[in-house]
Amino acid sequence: MAKMSAKIGADRDRERFQDGARDYAAYLETPQGRLRTDLAFANLQEFLPAPAAPRLLRALDIGSGAGTNAVRLAQLGVQVTLLDCSPAMLELAGQAAREAGIAANIVLRHGDAAQIADLFRGESFDLILCHNVLEFLNDPNAVLRGAAQAMRDPTAMLSVLVRNRAGEVLKSAIQTGDLEAAEHGLTAEWGTEALFGSPVRLFARDCLLAALQGVPHIVIAERGVRVVSDYLPATVLRDGEYARILALERKLGSRPEFAAVARYTQYLIRRIDSATEHCA
Repeated sequence: MAKMSAKIGADRDRERFQDGARDYAAYLETPQGRLRTDLAFANLQEFLPAPAAPRLLRALDIGSGAGTNAVRLAQLGVQVTLLDCSPAMLELAGQAAREAGIAANIVLRHGDAAQIADLFRGESFDLILCHNVLEFLNDPNAVLRGAAQAMRDPTAMLSVLVRNRAGEVLKSAIQTGDLEAAEHGLTAEWGTEALFGSPVRLFARDCLLAALQGVPHIVIAERGVRVVSDYLPATVLRDGEYARILALERKLGSRPEFAAVARYTQYLIRRIDSATEHCA
């Protein structure tokens, strides 16, 4: 029965991202959507692996959505494969790639993130993005392990962006003044996302990293994304002050005491090969 409910939930997620693709793309153009994307990409750029001439870097964007990250990477000369279960999302991503003039660096792949181990068997990537995907999946642990195993070598990097449980607690307390919801959120495994009103997983650090057990790895950076921007007073003009808010968020997100309560947490991860692990 539980498996059937999980399957129904997964089917609803696919339908939602198919029917609401343009709504999601529009959200990414709002100040909050832009902040989530811009902050995560800025963190990513700090640690991008160096290209090994003569080959270009290869990246895999899991749950790529409208292709915002993929287009930015392709503009840096990275060859990017986009994986998404929604044809509508892939269509938007393809359109964005053509408009940016980098379609030659983009490969669109329709498929479910849960099948990553089979879809890319024998393939490897220098960079794998898994941003705001795990919270919608039936088995996020399997997807995370599959992504880690698809990394080319110890120079490759996996970037994971998830909803932070602590951030949901503050959201309930500060945005809506719902103290009961805030208290419940201290241990909640699920929350509600605002755009479509559907349930989403919430993650704590230990639970997420436990999914990588069996895959030797090291977290090279842990950053908070959207620490205070969601709680700014209405008197702050989000568009007019965007650059200042972005700069402040970058500073806050890199400091552990503030990152711990951000709405989202980003983990930048590398694998450790057996030789490195032995030397350590």
